[in-house]
Amino acid sequence: MVPVSFAFPFCGDEFVLTKSRALFWPRENALLVADLHLEKASFFARHGQLLPPYDSRETLERLAETLRETGARRVYTLGDNFHDSDGSQTLGDYECGMLSALTRATEWVWITGNHDPAMEAKSGGIIAEELEVAGVVLRHIAKKGETRPELSGHFHPRVQIKIHHRHIRRPCAVVSHNDDATCGRMILPAFGALTGGMDAGDPAILKALQPASSIDAFVPAGSRLARFPLWRGAA
Repeated sequence: MVPVSFAFPFCGDEFVLTKSRALFWPRENALLVADLHLEKASFFARHGQLLPPYDSRETLERLAETLRETGARRVYTLGDNFHDSDGSQTLGDYECGMLSALTRATEWVWITGNHDPAMEAKSGGIIAEELEVAGVVLRHIAKKGETRPELSGHFHPRVQIKIHHRHIRRPCAVVSHNDDATCGRMILPAFGALTGGMDAGDPAILKALQPASSIDAFVPAGSRLARFPLWRGAA
């Protein structure tokens, strides 16, 4: 199981950020992942930039392992599932079989993103532009001004950590809090194997999470969940 030390409160509930960059929601027995970007390497290959075609397999294997670790029976993907809407057609036979097995074993919902707005669920699951689960809105891009609890992706947030004079960048979740500390919004790290990242303190991320009283980054570090302040509102 996922270490209890990675659990943290969010909007009156408990969530767990896994080392694999997924979010586990124990009460809903659900796993949330953002920005899988499956078939990104094949997309670049079609446009003349040859990359090793193993990113989809690595992403799906890590997702399968996270499902085994958490025991989640539901999966919600938060957009940019494929690097483009045709990605499901280029998925190899082995990877397609892996994905089909995962969608058969769970209640699977694909939230679409800006990279794959017209994707088809050829390997199972159902598709939605956004969804509300137990009072929490699931969408791809954080909606500025949203006052309801919200989980999203899109920005691929990362923080830079200095360890022994070395600067290390790590994917992170970015969480905003309201004044009453009972509700907030969260941007998940990118789950895909072939995804870059944006600085978690980038103005675009901070702007997307307004209104907020504070914004923090959360990163699994060793056996604990490290918290890094990113922004504080005027006192």
